[in-house]
Amino acid sequence: MQAPAQTPAHVVVDWGTSSFRLWALDAEGQVLAERRSPQGLAVSAAEGFEAVLESHLAALGVPAGVPVMMCGMVGSRSGWKEAAYLDAPVRLDRLAELATEVPAARRPVRILPGIAQRDVEHPDVMRGEETQLLALASDGYDGLACLPGTHSKWVRMEAGAVAGFATFMTGELFQLIRTASVVAPAAEGSAVVDPGSPAFAGGVADALEAPAAIGNRLFELRAGWLLADAPADDTLARLSGLLIGLEITGAYARMGALEGTVLVASGAIAELYGRAFAIAGLAGIGLCDAETCVRDGLHEAARIAFASASTSAGGGAR
Repeated sequence: MQAPAQTPAHVVVDWGTSSFRLWALDAEGQVLAERRSPQGLAVSAAEGFEAVLESHLAALGVPAGVPVMMCGMVGSRSGWKEAAYLDAPVRLDRLAELATEVPAARRPVRILPGIAQRDVEHPDVMRGEETQLLALASDGYDGLACLPGTHSKWVRMEAGAVAGFATFMTGELFQLIRTASVVAPAAEGSAVVDPGSPAFAGGVADALEAPAAIGNRLFELRAGWLLADAPADDTLARLSGLLIGLEITGAYARMGALEGTVLVASGAIAELYGRAFAIAGLAGIGLCDAETCVRDGLHEAARIAFASASTSAGGGAR
């Protein structure tokens, strides 16, 4: 995207382990320009976080002084500067108020904190997803939210706060099993999962019916390949269905009734979870685009934090 025709009110950045997404926004949160790159933490640490950020801002012609609000693993211990976790339950607007200031030469830069659940029985953390939740909270949403991914989050939101949450390693398990387990040869050559596949639906249904048998069902994927030459596409689809179905049963055990959940997802993963929810008979499922949520959440955080900073500075000057 070309340089913005007007000076942005602020810039927002979702900076993860393997990706960098930047949007220049006006005061209403409309996108004026954007940049994307694979400059995640490892690459950026070597090049210098501020150098990477400023190179993208220079490419868009964003002048010095325009503030930047960031979220994601850039605020982890291995990131630019650690943004300490806030403890749940916590109001989501507190994220903006307590954003960590980053030493930067050309502009104000802040990083949103993650959220920690310091429960002896169910300790948990999130970093990045809270920004998407901030967008939901700013729209007044109360209820359950499901944020699928490498580490899927199920979050209970109450009165603009994260009341509690649970993480499921669904995406990571899927990747490990398909690439580094005895099941891997059975799925070799298959790249994507079709949400409409009967194999996917069967995997979801079997996991919902007998979650305790998942270990057995997973090995059957290998046996089906060895004994019946099961197609790789079916194997991968069934693997996905089994793991997503298992996640749904776990979420029900931890969070209670799942009807009315808002699914925060985009693209193929939104289709897979939507299909799985339908198989589970869950009613009233909402859908919010994940990228829109993270951008809107960052905009809300920037609006709160930089308006407060401007007010404080003005008050001091008087």
